[in-house]
Amino acid sequence: MTKQEDLKIGINNMYASMYSSHPSFVLGFHGCDKSIVQEVLYDQTRLKSSNNDYDWLGHGIYFWENNPQRALEYAQTLSKNPHLGKGFIQEPAVLGAIIDLGYCLNLFESKSLMLMKQSYDLLSKSTTELPQNKSVGSDSDLLLRYLDCAVIEYLHAYNKLNGYRSYDSVKGGFIEGKELYPNAGFKEKNHIQICIINPNCIKGYFAPLKPLRGHSIP
Repeated sequence: MTKQEDLKIGINNMYASMYSSHPSFVLGFHGCDKSIVQEVLYDQTRLKSSNNDYDWLGHGIYFWENNPQRALEYAQTLSKNPHLGKGFIQEPAVLGAIIDLGYCLNLFESKSLMLMKQSYDLLSKSTTELPQNKSVGSDSDLLLRYLDCAVIEYLHAYNKLNGYRSYDSVKGGFIEGKELYPNAGFKEKNHIQICIINPNCIKGYFAPLKPLRGHSIP
């Protein structure tokens, strides 16, 4: 790495840090087996970090932002296709979480995207063979994000090695699924994912409620 490259990343880290802390809580939803929900809510256990080399946003604890239905659909998919996950889901369920994103690698934000690009450039110079994102079966979506995971993890390692602030979380949006309607710019499974690196960002867990009829939803 040249001094110019290091300075460029350092400057982008500095600008990114100005607006990378989120001033409010977000609600995240984790699809899993009902037994996990009970263990977390009643036995005070913690969700475990995912450390697959194909994780979409790197290693951490995953949530769907403000999307309990998508979390449930994901758990149902894993229940029907256990080969797609590592844990067996017998009874699909959803666990809610109150999350402070803290210092967030927000992939909706320009400087964070630039840091990702620079991380990719450095990673590509450090290896002769980059991992590749891959689809599964006939699905056209890139469900195995080997490359993206490697780029994000490289950025985390770079920050730690060079004394830059470590991220508490990563947030990204994904275009997934079939067209919502002919010629649509939207897909059926579009969603926002949150990956929590620092478990202290999770301020509490809850069981999602169904709305009561006859009352408005604030």
